Amino acid sequence: MSWGLVTDGSTTKPSRRWVVTFLLLMILVGLNLRPALSSLAPVLSRIQQDVGLSVSAIGALTTLPVLCLGLFAPLAPWLSRRLGEERSLSLALLVLAIAQIVRASHSIWLLFLGTLMAGAAIGVCGTLLPGLVKRERPLGADLMTGVYTMALCLGGMLGAGLSIPLAQWLGGWDYSLASWSILALVALLAWSMLMPHPWPEHHSKPMNNVKTRLLTNTLAWQVTLLMGSQSSLAYIVFGWLPTLLHYRGISEMEAGWLLATTMLAQLFSALAAPWLARLGRDQRPALLLLFALTGAGLLLLLLGPLSFKWVSVVILGLGQGGSFSLTLTLIVLRSGNTVLAGQLSGMVQGVGYSLAALGPLCVGILLELDTSLADISILLAVITLTATILALLAGRRLRIEIDGQGNLVTRDYRNS
Repeated sequence: MSWGLVTDGSTTKPSRRWVVTFLLLMILVGLNLRPALSSLAPVLSRIQQDVGLSVSAIGALTTLPVLCLGLFAPLAPWLSRRLGEERSLSLALLVLAIAQIVRASHSIWLLFLGTLMAGAAIGVCGTLLPGLVKRERPLGADLMTGVYTMALCLGGMLGAGLSIPLAQWLGGWDYSLASWSILALVALLAWSMLMPHPWPEHHSKPMNNVKTRLLTNTLAWQVTLLMGSQSSLAYIVFGWLPTLLHYRGISEMEAGWLLATTMLAQLFSALAAPWLARLGRDQRPALLLLFALTGAGLLLLLLGPLSFKWVSVVILGLGQGGSFSLTLTLIVLRSGNTVLAGQLSGMVQGVGYSLAALGPLCVGILLELDTSLADISILLAVITLTATILALLAGRRLRIEIDGQGNLVTRDYRNS
């Protein structure tokens, strides 16, 4: 049920105070869902030198959290049915805080274990959020999604930009990685104190079969594959951009700030994308524009003149922040109710992120084989083209609903 409801005549709606509180909680939780990923990339060379990892092992380290996002995303609906969405999110935040302490180690096993735990926790959190937004703000779910996506991008920017400075200030990359557990603990404390934690209500049997039926729905797969291809590009940037820029002769510090800059640009487009999408009949024009910016930014950054590097990362950030925001927004726009939003979120992020993990893995393999930046750019162009084609399908004015007989149907709708 939605919390903070007030009655105004014959209508019931959330109080303004509760809307603000929920928005702030979403922002605080969202801030935690990227630093564990983006803070790793700038210090990869230090980790490789101190721990003695090979290039392929480093590739596995960058791929593991993305793979865990997908593998553990289906766990979120299961936890929600047993603990409730609020308790499940609290548990995930606790695991995330512990994970960032565990992985701050020169032990290879603890480094990988902590990274796995962080990916699992983020996968559960990210899957729960669309359902919570659909429940609390059904009429403004797209704009609310844009706000917490902006928080995700801000967290990613802080993780990338502060990773090297924190390592210098605190005396090592391990302390830098561990310091992000503080932010997770703050979010856990605020969420536990301000968000009611009821035990879950039991849904009827037809609702329990939604997950199985979604696997046969064409629109659900289109959104899922769009998430996979878009996220593949995003996590290639998270995991490998500083390394790729280092191949071009850019210093470790500058590469970290370039990554932070592209994430700063993501803040603006993540917030603006849902508004932009409302200007059209559906989300296809906005998605096409954003993927065009993503492709142009990547190619300019890896193959263009170095004098364009700062412009390139801004273009890339505008494209990626907006496309990620809209892809997440499609989960709530393509869902007819809260239950569908939660189950579709589990499918989209579970399968999508599992597929996305192939992107960083492939880049790691190509670097291990001493492949040129031009060949890596071809891979990125193919992924961008695939995402663009899927955007034309998933961006149509359609919604998955449950009819009176409990059947899953796809219907046309008009944006309000």
